[in-house]
Amino acid sequence: MAFSILDKLKVMSEKIGEKIPYFTLPDQNGKDFNIESVLSKKSLVIYFYPKDETPGCTKQACVFRDHYRDFLDAGAEVIGISSDSEESHRNFAGHHRLPFILLSDKGGKLRTKFGVPADLLGLMPGRVTYIVDKQGIIKYVFNSQIRIEKHIIEALRVIKELK
Repeated sequence: MAFSILDKLKVMSEKIGEKIPYFTLPDQNGKDFNIESVLSKKSLVIYFYPKDETPGCTKQACVFRDHYRDFLDAGAEVIGISSDSEESHRNFAGHHRLPFILLSDKGGKLRTKFGVPADLLGLMPGRVTYIVDKQGIIKYVFNSQIRIEKHIIEALRVIKELK
């Protein structure tokens, strides 16, 4: 089922103030990453993206990479999530020198729990960034397939406000 633009905005705004679901997913090194290991220690930038090595996703990951130190300095951890395999994530991270966590959400179960809609045509998984405080509460949501750099700018702005 495809969402209209108004439906997407409603879904995104309804998430603000909600607690994120607890989850454990494999990272790019094949190790289980449990979200509870970072909650209460850091704010989080959790971004869902469609696919490793595609032009838009590569650009987004590289801009997060280029600003990763800024996020760390602001007390936040960056976590990228797609349905790609751990091996695909490992190759993607190595190819682009990505210093942050990439998680494999095979089957898109976590994407569904977060309420990430598909793109406008319903053909690809959506690109949504969630800013989460130390208590696990969603403070900001940014949903855009085309304004990729805006995800990073907005995420950093909100993270600095939370600090």
